[in-house]
Amino acid sequence: MRQSEEDREKLGAPPAHDSYLTDGTTVMSWLNTRDHKRVGVMFLAAVVFFLFLGGVFALAIRMKLLYPGPFLFDALTYNRLFTLHGVTMIFLFMIPAIPSAFGNFVLPLMIGARDVAFPRLNLASFYVYLAGAVLAIWAMVHGGADTGWTFYTPYSTTTPTMLFPLLLGVFVLGFSSIMTGINFIVTVHTLRAPGVGWMRLPLFVWSIYATSIIQVLATPVLGLTVLLVALERVLQFGIFDPARGGDPVLFQHFFWFYSHPAVYIMVLPGMAVISECVATFSRKNPFGYKAIAFSSLGIAFVGFFTWGHHLFVAGQSVFDNGVFGVLSMFVGIFTAVKVFNWVGTMYRGAISFKTPFAYICGFLFFLVFGGMTGVALATVALDVHWHDTYFVVAHFHFIMVGAVIMAFLAALHYWFPKMFGRTYHEGWGLVAASLIILGFNATFIPQFLLGNNGMPRRYYQYPEHFQALNVASTAGATLLGFGFVIIFIYLLIALRWGPRCEQNPWRSKGFEWLTESPPPTHNFDRIPHITQDPHDYRTHAPSGVYADV
Repeated sequence: MRQSEEDREKLGAPPAHDSYLTDGTTVMSWLNTRDHKRVGVMFLAAVVFFLFLGGVFALAIRMKLLYPGPFLFDALTYNRLFTLHGVTMIFLFMIPAIPSAFGNFVLPLMIGARDVAFPRLNLASFYVYLAGAVLAIWAMVHGGADTGWTFYTPYSTTTPTMLFPLLLGVFVLGFSSIMTGINFIVTVHTLRAPGVGWMRLPLFVWSIYATSIIQVLATPVLGLTVLLVALERVLQFGIFDPARGGDPVLFQHFFWFYSHPAVYIMVLPGMAVISECVATFSRKNPFGYKAIAFSSLGIAFVGFFTWGHHLFVAGQSVFDNGVFGVLSMFVGIFTAVKVFNWVGTMYRGAISFKTPFAYICGFLFFLVFGGMTGVALATVALDVHWHDTYFVVAHFHFIMVGAVIMAFLAALHYWFPKMFGRTYHEGWGLVAASLIILGFNATFIPQFLLGNNGMPRRYYQYPEHFQALNVASTAGATLLGFGFVIIFIYLLIALRWGPRCEQNPWRSKGFEWLTESPPPTHNFDRIPHITQDPHDYRTHAPSGVYADV
């Protein structure tokens, strides 16, 4: 049940209001909204759709690879499928999933603000995202692309597919990312409630802030790079195409200068979610608050200097390879700081093993296992052997897709009661989490073995002695798909028929739980004055009191 009016008066809180969900129920009231929460929900619906679309592409790829020879569709269609799978999952799902959906919804609540700094820019970022997505879908329907999601030359300069609209779609999507980053940076600097100093910011806000810096600084490089590829293709310039005097390695430098920091655009928000959930479900203060907070900034900073480890076999000097290898391992140090402090938080905590905590466990496994394979790939001698094999595919999916999806699902289940005021079936939540974690391991551990045995990635046909591991990988992908179907069903049921929840069902000390669940339109009638640190479980007192400001 919701908190009673008598209890709210004791806390000095304003009276309960209609939620943001009921403040205007027409389609236009949503499409014209300035409310950060509605914008976050619309982003959530969009990224869930693209997660489904990217998953369909992935299952199609795995079904073809059941058989070593030609099967189901031809080689060009296969190339298009893995290109569209990569573009959809990276640019349309993983980059916006947590910052644009959950960041939009909870970040202003966490700092005691009524909205983001630029509400109209926030809504514009959603429509720019939709415009880029429409361009990408139009390109998919009209032949797609067969270059891989990296658009490497000479593939991008010789492909017979319609690459230009897909490149334009990625270019437009970058503007949405930049808008979101600017909005969050300004919001954190200017709209913090009284009492919310930098050392009282929730850990989620620290990581989203670091992510926003990367979005603003790195995304323009990608935009200019794909624009140059598009101009080269349309106007026959010689920028990256060696047949016209261009330099394909220059493209790799430009692309990875963005795309390696983009790894942290995807992973840092996932780490933000884990930092919130670990404290809540351990019922303990975060172990090493400052270490977790500053390690986010450390990852964001060092991430700009590690792009060269993608070019170990591209002709760099031995010195450059060594420098980029060492710098890449520094990122592992900052990540290890986070993992150590998360485990320290859980140590001797009163663990509540709910569905979000199951995904926390999955995240930690995928992050550590995938991160260690990343350290191995940052070693030049090993990378030369594994480069362009399925080992890299498995590493990328463990550290990126696995970790990001674990964090995304943890966030979805953790903040679902806050967003919609209803609860889901906990038993089915744990069943689905088990299927997804097991299915992901069953999909990609065989790919580590395939890569170590020398199977190249992106190949349409492969030697028969690799078939058993490919069949095992496809079986794992099928199990993974079943897990997502179960989640879709029980959350859809919960939206309509789920039991109504109380204001703070997890008994969290996070500042966002100071409001009703779901929150009122303007979050706070009176701005809260925060009186204690975030995630402070040493006392049962409320995290803040309301004061007119």
